[in-house]
This record gives sequence, structure tokens and C-alpha cells, in this order.
Amino acid sequence: MDAPDTELKKELDATLQARSELGTEYESALVESFLEKVEQRLDGTLDRRVRRHLAEQQIVVARGARRPERPPGNFAEQYGFAIVSLVLAIPLSAIGVANAGIQGLVVAWLGIVGVNAFQAARGGRLSRRREDERQKSDWED
Repeated sequence: MDAPDTELKKELDATLQARSELGTEYESALVESFLEKVEQRLDGTLDRRVRRHLAEQQIVVARGARRPERPPGNFAEQYGFAIVSLVLAIPLSAIGVANAGIQGLVVAWLGIVGVNAFQAARGGRLSRRREDERQKSDWED
């Protein structure tokens, strides 16, 4: 636990102790005071992150370099979505035919083709976005 977190823990303990001594009539004022301190801490952390990010961007621009592009994904990333959607096409087709006849079949396949076309146009970025979000945590400083 780093120093700022220890300070916030002490502030919380002090706020809880003051609440028990002063009673519930001062509860909202005590909570608001503590939340202001938490907000100040978050603002400071956010400011540091923004400054660091801007500095990193300026360094990249100053060097004239671009961030390396990700290599194309493996077989599972590129074709996994298509394979899963085609496997699911069988029950979707059956449901469409059972409920609406040939029109239901056409609608089901238009949906399957549309979803696959959209995924192909995005270049399989769905899994990469999740991976990027895992790498960049909002809680890391």
C-alpha cells in the first residue's frame, strides 16, 4: 500500500470515528468532506496520467517514429468468429424456417452474413480492443 492510499485510509478512519462521536446529524457533512479528499486524489492521479501520456506522444512525434502496428492475428482470431457463426447458423436457420418459412431463412442468413461482414470490415479488432483494455488499467498509475 503506497503513502497516498495510507493517508486516505487514515482519513476514512478519522471520518468514521468522528461520525460515531458526533452522531448522525453530521454524517452528510463528514461524508462530503471525505469524498472531496478522494476526488482530489483522483484528480491528481488523472492529471499525472494525462501529462505522462502527452509527454510520451510528444517524444514519439519528436523522434518522427510511429508506434509499431500489431501483426495480423492468428488463425483463431481471423476465422474463429466466422466458424462460430456458421456453426450457429444451423439452429438459426431451423428456427427461422420453423417460424417464418423461407422468409425466416433469408432473414437468418442475412443476419449471419451481416455480422460476419461487419467483423471482417473491423479486421477482428474486437479481441485486440479487449487485450488493450486489459493492458491499460485505470487503476495503474
